[in-house]
Amino acid sequence: MAGKIIAVAGATGAQGGGVVRAILADKSGGFAARALTRDPKSDKAKALADLGAEVVQADLHDAASVRRAFDGAYGAYCVTFFWAHMSPETELKEARSMAEAAKAAGLQHVIWSTLEDTRKSVPLSDDRMPTLMGKYKVPHFDVKGEADALFEASGVPVTYLIASFYWENFIYFGMNPKKGPDGKLVLSLPMADKKLSGIAAEDIGKVAYGIFKQGPAATAGRRIGIVGEHLTGAEIAAKMSKALGQPVEYNPVPFEVFRNLGFPGADDLGNMFQFYAEFEEQLVATRDLAKTRALNPELQTFDQWLARNKDKLPLE
Repeated sequence: MAGKIIAVAGATGAQGGGVVRAILADKSGGFAARALTRDPKSDKAKALADLGAEVVQADLHDAASVRRAFDGAYGAYCVTFFWAHMSPETELKEARSMAEAAKAAGLQHVIWSTLEDTRKSVPLSDDRMPTLMGKYKVPHFDVKGEADALFEASGVPVTYLIASFYWENFIYFGMNPKKGPDGKLVLSLPMADKKLSGIAAEDIGKVAYGIFKQGPAATAGRRIGIVGEHLTGAEIAAKMSKALGQPVEYNPVPFEVFRNLGFPGADDLGNMFQFYAEFEEQLVATRDLAKTRALNPELQTFDQWLARNKDKLPLE
């Protein structure tokens, strides 16, 4: 393979796939993509191979396979997917496998896709939101923040990429507008009147590639928060109304109501939205739109994303 090899974990997922495609789209960028996947024979893996990626088998639960996959690479994009197992212990094990493999391979630049540890803002003793699993407020945030220390301890140059709410959640995660009793569409989000920081998943990959192009001298040790747009629930609904050509009403569901909806992870997500809303100023400041666009000049606005994806929104 010509170019510096970037080993990409979760290559068939939203973030990892975006990183692989961003690398492959830049034929003169000096980088090559090594796509890590548990199943190289899957349709998504084959599609990446067809685009020019080197596809290798690796399982984050198998540390030896991750070490083999990182061997000979220049850098790595490290990401975990909490919702596959919903276990903080599993996620920490996966992060440790990648951090230790990065050290063993002597990688020159690692990007770790992380999030805030909300316990720094809402201690476990703070009863404004329930403590979950005995030691977390927002498990899928907190465990990524906790894993930062594993990458720091590895001694390799690490850039900490702080992502935002995926707009694809409106398609694939059950957060789409739904028809009320009167047949009109309602977007129910527990965000009160606060801004939600969101981004297209594909743009995360392009930003990550922008960071790799800048190099570790410019970004190692830094925390880079990224965003496509900061929008209130009412603004999101208004933009959906325009794109769909029919009214979408915003329903600011109370946090406690959302936490008790009963689906797996509802309490985690309810706490997440409460964190987004009650610490809006902090989260918006962390996710810098101008810096995100500088790293990815093709960054999509929510209107642009909707124009491309409105037909995928389930309108139940």
